Amino acid sequence: MSKVSVPVTNDLCPQTLFVYGTYKANGKPNFGLFCWFSYCWYDQLGVMCAIGGRKTTQERILENRVFSANLVVEGNLPLADYFGTADGHDADKMDINVVWEKGAVLDVPVLTSSPLTFELEVDKVIPTNEEEGDTVFLCRIRNVLKDAELVDSGLTTEALMKKIGVVRTAGDMDYWAWDGRHLGKWHEPAQQIKPGVEIGAAAQM
Repeated sequence: MSKVSVPVTNDLCPQTLFVYGTYKANGKPNFGLFCWFSYCWYDQLGVMCAIGGRKTTQERILENRVFSANLVVEGNLPLADYFGTADGHDADKMDINVVWEKGAVLDVPVLTSSPLTFELEVDKVIPTNEEEGDTVFLCRIRNVLKDAELVDSGLTTEALMKKIGVVRTAGDMDYWAWDGRHLGKWHEPAQQIKPGVEIGAAAQM
């Protein structure tokens, strides 16, 4: 098969989505949606994540050095998309019905609707574009929270993936189900949470 050079893109590379949880200075939780997330290795599995531009979540991670990464699934996609649509600097962003709890090991807010959550501690901060505020965080996994019904369930990996309904993003601002179904464009599911919500100037996608 012949190949041709194209402009830099990752449009055919599906990316898993996570909602990052931090606390604001006033102690209230803040959640933002991100997808530049992958893994690295210390003496055990670690996480690396990039945040493009200056955002509330980035500011809080730099301040506190801890955060949660909550897996996005079909059941919480509208909520996750809302967190990626509303501007994190808006005072009323979190004035919605969201169920959350405290981390088991770190002082981080955890999204209850997520079936799997990493509690992360920042190990290294790597600025990649200081003028724009782009940053890569290398993190140690201090704890993993998983829904009890998924532990030792006896289900195959395929069955588990179908059961939890992992969401991914790829292409031109689209959401896709694990089995290839199209779940909508970015910022569309958010309308189920707050009709009329507009894409924030610092939207966290």
